[in-house]
Amino acid sequence: MDPVFDFGLEATRWMQAAFPQLEGFFSFISSLGREEFYLALLPLIYWCVDKRLGKHVAYLFLFAHGLNSLAKAAFRGPRPFWLDGGVGLAEETSFGVPSGHTEAATVFYGFLAGWLKRGWATLLALFMIVAMGLSRIYLGVHFVHDVVAGLLVGVVVLLGYFVWCRYPGPQFAKRILGQRLLVALLVPLGLALVYTAVRLMIGEADTAVSWHAFISQADLDGLEAVATAVGALLGFGIAVNFEGSRVRFRADGPVWLRIVRYIVGMIVTLALWLGLKLIFPDDPLWLAVPLRIIRYMLTLLWVGYYGPMAFVRLRLAEADPDPGIQMTL
Repeated sequence: MDPVFDFGLEATRWMQAAFPQLEGFFSFISSLGREEFYLALLPLIYWCVDKRLGKHVAYLFLFAHGLNSLAKAAFRGPRPFWLDGGVGLAEETSFGVPSGHTEAATVFYGFLAGWLKRGWATLLALFMIVAMGLSRIYLGVHFVHDVVAGLLVGVVVLLGYFVWCRYPGPQFAKRILGQRLLVALLVPLGLALVYTAVRLMIGEADTAVSWHAFISQADLDGLEAVATAVGALLGFGIAVNFEGSRVRFRADGPVWLRIVRYIVGMIVTLALWLGLKLIFPDDPLWLAVPLRIIRYMLTLLWVGYYGPMAFVRLRLAEADPDPGIQMTL
């Protein structure tokens, strides 16, 4: 077996043997990296805390998810419990490297720390990133190198964002709506094209490995993850551009109003996210994949645009006045 895999397995075995009492803690930490957690948290920030913060962190989070899906498809790395079922305290069906949970924690909490510029935020970010990475190793769903790779990708995404904000970002924000919408379309389209190119270049997976039984499902999960990222980026990118031009809602207001706003918004969000999942078929793939893109696009269109529009019309949120200048292509 590869020495890197051996080292990762030994690290997991040692952690589980030395700290058996931490299984519940690490299982909880790991659950904070699930899609459902971010689906509840990101709209809360965008709708009820700080719209600008929510818009930036949500889009960056979705972009990082897309990169992670590409990397998993390209590297096709196994997970520890695929090689030794005895270390598996949790299950995942996608490929392993890089760790999506660690990458997401790095991007999300690192972004908040950089945005808030508070000591407590920095400490929280460091704790969550380290705890998330350790939890994935402890539970036997990631090797050490998976976690390190996820951390590095997350750091690169954050650095890229801050470079963007310092140089082309301010000028891009002044572009007319049509040009900003074009970029919002090109980003997910580019993601889909790169994924297609990667799959064509690497060809079929090697089924001679000992963990070949997991490959078919992992490839399917990778395709679904890319479809998710494409739909979410497409929906949210279009949504926030239209919101800034047409709605301009404000996330402030009395606490009770923010709570009502969040409850109303999440009811519709869950109806779209979960309801469409129940309605849309999983087979055949040529139909299921486009429908998955549509499902996430509609959900994020609601979160980014139609939800704020509804809040303003229902008097659950105030709106900034129309600047009086609208230009589109």
